[in-house]
Amino acid sequence: MPDTLSSLPRQTPALVRPSARRTSIVAEPLTCTVGAELRGVSLAEAARDDDLFAEIKSLLLEYKVLFLRDQDISRADHVAFASRFGPLEDHPVAGSDPDHPGLVRIYKDLDSPPEHYENALHTDGTWRVNPSMGAVLRCVESPPVGGDTIWVNMVEAYGRLPDHIKTRIEGLRARHSIEATFGAVMPEERRHALKERFPDAEHPVVRTHPETGEKILFVNAFATHFVNYHTPENVRFGQDYAPGASHLLTYLISQAAIPEYQVRWRWSPHSVAIWDNRSTQHYAVQDYWPAVRKMERAGIVGDRPF
Repeated sequence: MPDTLSSLPRQTPALVRPSARRTSIVAEPLTCTVGAELRGVSLAEAARDDDLFAEIKSLLLEYKVLFLRDQDISRADHVAFASRFGPLEDHPVAGSDPDHPGLVRIYKDLDSPPEHYENALHTDGTWRVNPSMGAVLRCVESPPVGGDTIWVNMVEAYGRLPDHIKTRIEGLRARHSIEATFGAVMPEERRHALKERFPDAEHPVVRTHPETGEKILFVNAFATHFVNYHTPENVRFGQDYAPGASHLLTYLISQAAIPEYQVRWRWSPHSVAIWDNRSTQHYAVQDYWPAVRKMERAGIVGDRPF
């Protein structure tokens, strides 16, 4: 039997990165595959310091998701830091803070409507032609227990697929839909209007990271079906197409649920997560009722996957 543990990347317990500041950033990996906690850095300062921001961005590309505590920053600083990555995007259903466009308030309390979009493994905005590049999420108020968020390294998920699955999905494309998710609870007229505004997007099942060149398994809860599966190589009878394609898609989506690809973060007020949406999925655990959980997220416009 092969030694699967030896194939995992090795990371030192803590890395000290030199920077232009007198105090260096300490990056402490949280798992063997994804996530690091940063210490010795202020995001408010990084919003104005080119060298410091460049260092954080480099760490983000390496670890996929970064975590920081004790970031008692203003909404203006939050938006300013996130904007260093690129323009911010609004959300057609959640909306954004009227004074800070692109800053979405995700507040959950006893009066919140029952919905279950966050507690599914997903990549933000894949129903867009250009899904989000990433996001900066800040905790305003956290429950005493519960309310963690999980992130998944989808580079690792692709890399550890069996070779015959990699061959089978090469060149496949999938449809992603906001109508089938956020729109599903809407009255028919509103649902159709939402789809007219955001028609289903089509993306490669395996995308390439535009900055690192890594291959990423790029299907999630927004993916509804493959668009180019029905070929002579894949389909002998209709039976191969209907359940065959859906079974394969379900199998691929399920890879994000493997704990070895995940990191789990416990929130506290003024803690922050920065993630690369191109190479990760995430899941907000809704296990804290009747406590209150208040988060604010700045989502960053991305590029078209290839």
